Amino acid sequence: MSRSAPAAALGAVAVAALALTGCGTVVAAEPTGSSAAAQITVTDDQGREVVIDGPVERAVVLNSYANEFVRAIGAGDTVVGVDRSSLNRLPYLEITDDEVIAEGLDQINYEAVAALEPDVVVLPRNAVWQEAAEQLEGFGIPVVVATAWDYAVFDDTVDLLGEVFGAEQEADGFQAFADEIQEVVAERVEGLDTVPVYWETAEPYLTVLPGSGFHAIIEAAGGENVFAEAGGGDVQQEITVDPAEVVTRDPAVIVHEYEPAATPTEASAFEATRDELTSRPGWSAIQAVEDDQVYVANGWATSAIAKSIGALYLATWLHPEAFEDVDPDAYLERWVTEFQGTDFAGVDGYISAPGDQG
Repeated sequence: MSRSAPAAALGAVAVAALALTGCGTVVAAEPTGSSAAAQITVTDDQGREVVIDGPVERAVVLNSYANEFVRAIGAGDTVVGVDRSSLNRLPYLEITDDEVIAEGLDQINYEAVAALEPDVVVLPRNAVWQEAAEQLEGFGIPVVVATAWDYAVFDDTVDLLGEVFGAEQEADGFQAFADEIQEVVAERVEGLDTVPVYWETAEPYLTVLPGSGFHAIIEAAGGENVFAEAGGGDVQQEITVDPAEVVTRDPAVIVHEYEPAATPTEASAFEATRDELTSRPGWSAIQAVEDDQVYVANGWATSAIAKSIGALYLATWLHPEAFEDVDPDAYLERWVTEFQGTDFAGVDGYISAPGDQG
């Protein structure tokens, strides 16, 4: 991967008679040497006004969803540092182990970040962004909070990243693709009765609440989150529930999503998870189990595009008659090949629906 050389040493740049006037405003600066610098002012998803010395040529991007978005707007070649999960989940990133500067979203090596001399650091709201902003201020490195895993703020996140990376046109193209998916879902589910859904994330009995992103796609897909009123979730608005409560709330559809990984999941793993779900004590009485409506997915598919593709898959499972002529697999393949620039291994490694098991 070709990368731009590190930015010139940090210093004060004189800007004459120019004012910053809101989100995404690009302000020309006085030329320095042979190149003209620019300042980019954005408002991130925490309402913080952040000034970046642009154009962004070197970026540290934490969280795999954000890295997917940055690739989708054609700015993947600016990324010089990522977190461990991004590298593990997205092996097609042109990043080496030496460029991993965070073992987790709360374990950032700030000296390693500074050594990369990025123009900006991008991280989600569930990272230690306040700490990062404070620690990197002394290095003159701006921090932008952009939460690419949340369906509810998808439009704002795409616009924000387009502004940060000077890729507004590419962001519009990405937005148009997502709009196409979301419009298909919205048009088909309008007026349909909602279907009760239990969505389980990576750990057994870990389910989702409003604000999680998953809750938003359940509603968008014409579903009803059976734990919508549970409350008391963690920073990602997820909560571990009593197994008996799932039985009591009797969902008509159950979905278990693995952590996202571009590496395909083996069919045997999908089968083992479905067997474990359906054999839990008392769960044979749940409508979803009785009707064979238990789905298992690799989150690289169902959480793609801030879970937009997950909303489409879920809508087809909840309302099959309304979506009988819609092929969610085709949208997944387009996402992988056109927007991630990598090979598509086929849907079987990412989605396991009833009847798929051998």
